[in-house]
Amino acid sequence: MSIFEAILLTVITASTPLVIAALGELVTERSGVLNLGVEGMMIMGAVAAFAGAQTSGSPYVGIICGIAAGALFSLLFAFLTLTLVANQVATGLALTLLGLGASGMLGEPYVSVPGIRLEEIVVPILSDIPVIGHVLFRQDLIFYLSIALVIGVSWFLFRSRAGLKLRAIGDSHTSAHALGIGVIRTRYLAVMFGGACAGLAGAQLSLVYTPQWAENMSAGRGWITLALVVFASWRPWRVFAGGYLFGAVTILQLHAQAFGLGIPSQFLSMLPYAATIVVLIIISHNRRTTMINTPASLGKAFVPER
Repeated sequence: MSIFEAILLTVITASTPLVIAALGELVTERSGVLNLGVEGMMIMGAVAAFAGAQTSGSPYVGIICGIAAGALFSLLFAFLTLTLVANQVATGLALTLLGLGASGMLGEPYVSVPGIRLEEIVVPILSDIPVIGHVLFRQDLIFYLSIALVIGVSWFLFRSRAGLKLRAIGDSHTSAHALGIGVIRTRYLAVMFGGACAGLAGAQLSLVYTPQWAENMSAGRGWITLALVVFASWRPWRVFAGGYLFGAVTILQLHAQAFGLGIPSQFLSMLPYAATIVVLIIISHNRRTTMINTPASLGKAFVPER
């Protein structure tokens, strides 16, 4: 395998969890809910996936466990913010801290335990194409799920009746409620979908990216996905492009260290997060475009009239 192919493969592996988690958060925010607990849901998905794979001996069972853990953790957020009408920002931050602490406790028995790697799916004939075949047609299940999610979420939001209702709730939950749309029920489903995606992203980290369990292995990726949704202006295909951009920055700083360019390792390690800050500054400069694309009810509590 050439160095170019190796870099492409590592970029795809690093970008996949960002794309999946960001797509889930995009749907959540499109419904008008701001969930800052993506990091917590992702790390809980990672430990649940690793534990499920170790217990069952199957990485596919691990994937299901990761998705379930993320969805259940998001259900706690939904209950607090949608039913009890707690502050969404404070609850999301608390959820992240809870997830980081709980995952460290639950994952302690699995530290230094060899992981079970999710095997590649080899597509006959197409996988033999030089460069492209090895990069695109010899990938794991979660990569193909990420592509399917981009297509599915894009179709759902802009081509389906249910997606239209969800976007209407995000733009004006009061008007949507007046039209008879179930605001709370729709937001519950959107939040759980976001949690399931974050759990799947976490499963990718512990089953594909680095098939092992290490405390805090999400390493701030949940926060990057939040910035990625804004960077993509709440559009699924832009999330896909932005996820690979951030993934490429992450991988290139690792290769820069390997090539011994003489740049301090601490500076290279901060590049993905520095890139996130730069992108947010650029986006904030064009306030008019940001306001047009932002769901008008984002982060606002809704209490139906009784």
